[in-house]
Amino acid sequence: MLGRTANGLYWMFRYIERGENIARLIDAGLRMALTRSGSSDEDWDGVLQSAGVREDFDAVHGTLTGADAIDYLLRDRANPSSVMSCIEAARNNARMVRTALTRETWEATNECWIELKNTLAKRVRAADMPEAIGMIKRCTGLIRGAFHGTMLRDDVYNFSRIGTFIEQADNTARILDVKYYVLLPAIAKVGSSLDNMQWESILRSVSAHRSYSWVYDGDYSSANIADYLILNDRMPRSLAYSYDKIVSNLGYLAKAYGEKHAAHETAAATLAALRSRSINDIMDQGLHEFIEEFIVHNNRLGEEVSEGYRFYR
Repeated sequence: MLGRTANGLYWMFRYIERGENIARLIDAGLRMALTRSGSSDEDWDGVLQSAGVREDFDAVHGTLTGADAIDYLLRDRANPSSVMSCIEAARNNARMVRTALTRETWEATNECWIELKNTLAKRVRAADMPEAIGMIKRCTGLIRGAFHGTMLRDDVYNFSRIGTFIEQADNTARILDVKYYVLLPAIAKVGSSLDNMQWESILRSVSAHRSYSWVYDGDYSSANIADYLILNDRMPRSLAYSYDKIVSNLGYLAKAYGEKHAAHETAAATLAALRSRSINDIMDQGLHEFIEEFIVHNNRLGEEVSEGYRFYR
């Protein structure tokens, strides 16, 4: 496969995943703001920090307000990581590699972009925010469904999946970081009813609330929830699950092309580290510190995939 085609597929699915997860990040911020008495606009500092756009936001807006932060994350085209920018970038990449996609996958992507453009044509009212976030998750889910139901399991599929899971791992880590890095600054509140409600909100924002209750019998402890989202390889948005799939799809590429690259070693080492650690080890290290380290390694993996398979724009 040409590097340009592999690059287009990889980034198409990274952008789709990023767009959905920015929506989930907004959802996490909204849900946790509801659990705070006297919630202030400064709560959104953590959401912007975790999305990696705090400095860019400051360059556009002089003062931080919740409404401006949500709008910047949702629909501001000046923000390359906004939901609107991500879905538009995904569509542009899909159009570039259209001959490598099934008709159903292309149509689902194009229809998602059209619906989103209409919904986000103007600032979304607070009362309409749950519906808008739900629409984003529904549209991106339809793209994935069309892709999984119609695509040949070849290198096209593998590059797409690697892009999906590198992005998914990054965003699950960032959603966890919203909870621990800023939205619960007071150590005294750890283990309180407020702490537990905020952890439950994190589960809802990654569509894991019901499945968590099946595994842990509804015991909403911070250690169990962190364990579920980081180490449980049955949970489809966890870091361990994401890396299991990355290693698997890189393995298929190695078999197809008859060679391995630095990305194979990095992915395998990260998966081995996740499998060898307990949640107590991670909590002892510090959850925020663990997440920061993980994001750095995950970004390095993305660069190694790009270099190894000679991506270019």
